[in-house]
Amino acid sequence: MTRFMQVEDLEVYQKLCKLHIDLAELTKKWPSEERFELASQVRRSSNSSPANLAEKHSDRYVRNKIEGVNRARGEALETIHHLYIAMMKGYIDLRAYETFRDRYRECIRMLNGMERTLERHLDETSRRWPPSLNPKPRTPNPEP
Repeated sequence: MTRFMQVEDLEVYQKLCKLHIDLAELTKKWPSEERFELASQVRRSSNSSPANLAEKHSDRYVRNKIEGVNRARGEALETIHHLYIAMMKGYIDLRAYETFRDRYRECIRMLNGMERTLERHLDETSRRWPPSLNPKPRTPNPEP
């Protein structure tokens, strides 16, 4: 019998959780006047991304799972925005911003892949991604 995959088993979930932990630590160094404004927004959106993934992971309806992936992606993009503002305000430098942005972009690509995989379970006319971006499953090479 196949073991049910827990959300903690998903590589993208692990990466998003690590990003949240790293950002929570980073925001501790920001000015105290930002504690309840920008720093709070960064912490909340960075935590919301893996939380949305976790919330819908075990849902039995594919559309609901896709909704969780979409929300996780949106929160990741919101976090990139907050980090850009933090860079503009001088709380982080360009290199730190680009490093976090690139880590989030990797997660966003993984979330896009999850969405495409989930959409294979939907009727083709209901899919967001065009069939050309939904490659057919590979067939194993025949043994010689």
